[in-house]
Amino acid sequence: MKRAELILLSITAIWGSTFPVMKVSLNGVSPVLLLAYRFGIASAVMLLLFGRRALKRDTLKAGFLLGITLFLGNAFQIVGLEYTTPTNSGFITALYVVFTPFIAYFLLGDEIRRDDVMSLLLVIPGLYLISGATLHIDYGDALTVLCAISFAFQIVLVHKYSGLDYLSLSFWQIFWNFVFSTVYSVLFEGLEIPKGTTTWFGIIYLAIFATVLTFTLQVKYQGETRAQRAAMIYSAEPLFSYFTSFLFLGEVLNMKGNLGGLLILAGIWNEVRKG
Repeated sequence: MKRAELILLSITAIWGSTFPVMKVSLNGVSPVLLLAYRFGIASAVMLLLFGRRALKRDTLKAGFLLGITLFLGNAFQIVGLEYTTPTNSGFITALYVVFTPFIAYFLLGDEIRRDDVMSLLLVIPGLYLISGATLHIDYGDALTVLCAISFAFQIVLVHKYSGLDYLSLSFWQIFWNFVFSTVYSVLFEGLEIPKGTTTWFGIIYLAIFATVLTFTLQVKYQGETRAQRAAMIYSAEPLFSYFTSFLFLGEVLNMKGNLGGLLILAGIWNEVRKG
């Protein structure tokens, strides 16, 4: 495994750990306001670290588009976490690996393969089982599906703009997340100071490690490997989510949930096995 791919695996481990962190942090702050604090702190840190290099104008438009997809993904994910478990959220979020080829077809003109369709056919019953094996999908799980679609758009756009300055592109997508989250919070949630030390530790962890570090490294190193290889590495995210949710929250899936998770993983690995 190349150095760039090891870095992407480390990023994946951090992202997997964020599910229980966000779940616990929601005890002290409303969901989208948590995003505003997370991305506001992250934007400030990037400005302090990189100064004018982060403010390049030629990446502003691309960063805005990335920011939209990233905001929607994070907003759907964190609101969904109020209604579902961190483990479910981790497995369903990872569906972006399956959705990515279909979005790449429309945005980049990439070919849709037979394996892409087979992966989709595997994850649909997996989603059914992990959501309780009813025809009515859980509200939190439905929001998380929208999160996965949004993240799939973000991954495709990262490849599209991989030739731009990675630090500036990373800053702008984080900054626009802060703007969108703040506007939404003012209009629909109200502003407040997060309550509790645990919530603040969660926000700092999400801002520094799960945002500044991971998104900067993603934009820099994802272009050094093939999209399929990157997708294969990212597909380990639900495993890290499951492990950290069990370790810190004692969360365990039932039999149907485990079978659903296995089907989702089967669909993901079918998608990336030729990477």
